[in-house]
Amino acid sequence: MTRLAGRIVTPSGMFPGEITVTGDSIASLDLAGDAGDDIIVPGFVDLHCHGGGGHTFTTGDAAAAREAAAFHLGHGTTTMLASLVSSPFELMRDATLAYRALVEDDVIAGIHFEGPYLSHARCGAQNPAFLRDPAPGELTELVKIGEGAVRMMTVAPELPGALDAIAFLREHGVLAAVGHTDATYAQTHAGVAAGATVGTHLFNGMRPPHHREPGPVIGLLSSIAAVELIADNIHLHLGMLAFAAGSAGPDRSILVTDAMDATGMPDGRYELGGQEVVVADRVARLVRDGSIAGSTLTMDVALRNAVAAGLSLTDAVTMASTTPARLLGLDDRGAIAPGLRADLVVLDADLNLRRVMKAGAWIAA
Repeated sequence: MTRLAGRIVTPSGMFPGEITVTGDSIASLDLAGDAGDDIIVPGFVDLHCHGGGGHTFTTGDAAAAREAAAFHLGHGTTTMLASLVSSPFELMRDATLAYRALVEDDVIAGIHFEGPYLSHARCGAQNPAFLRDPAPGELTELVKIGEGAVRMMTVAPELPGALDAIAFLREHGVLAAVGHTDATYAQTHAGVAAGATVGTHLFNGMRPPHHREPGPVIGLLSSIAAVELIADNIHLHLGMLAFAAGSAGPDRSILVTDAMDATGMPDGRYELGGQEVVVADRVARLVRDGSIAGSTLTMDVALRNAVAAGLSLTDAVTMASTTPARLLGLDDRGAIAPGLRADLVVLDADLNLRRVMKAGAWIAA
């Protein structure tokens, strides 16, 4: 049995109190008294991460994936998807087979394929050599061999066959996300109607909004879909982060890192999807054209940045934990309440990370 005292962030607000953990679960929650300055929040859930700590998810290497997940766990991410970039089908298939064991071992919660069914016009840091229209045979095989490991795929809804692909993903329990898209407002809404429930890193890799053609940004914000927000102060200005989160609300806004292997590492040269990346002063850019290439963000920093943008801590925690857990269908985590899994992050009064607990066990510093 473990007891943690502090200011506890619940879906209803922040209250002083004590958490009792038994085994891997929260046994009780006593919200009373003066519990000191520590702030306790649920473990973070990152739906979009390519790597960290010098290790990547994008090559399908299970050993590297374990190390990347361990790095982000040390920063409070207790549940995450391993995101790949646009790749040949052979790599997608091999990664799916390799990562199934990581899902079974609770190292990752599943796989996110960011592509390859994306727009050439809005490819961003995706390798244009690997972009293609949705292929039903590829989707069918990935879902079959994944045995539940494939959890999300980003698709540009304007591509030929995209709406059928989105419907297929929905029918097979895979989150379909709209992203790297040049879609119109109407095409974006058609994608959501077909079953898309997430917008991949809103604003980035998308046709910009225009008052005569709102495009995918406004299309997503005006829909029922949740939207990913990269709160690194590089992909989004703080004012735009606050605007988007205020427009969608915390129940439809998700903080993500979009982190690459350079996260937590020195500036220098790295690789993403077969393309050279240079990281300077935390910013990752493709050598070929200067496009932003993922981030060097961790979820604890994302939470602090969201609060610095003017969001309440309760809303920021909802965006970092509760909303993404709900989207994944993981109703055993994402909040602090009796009976839920004891995934907990202890922060100091300035929201700096102090300790991390996953499934009732402290993570070594």
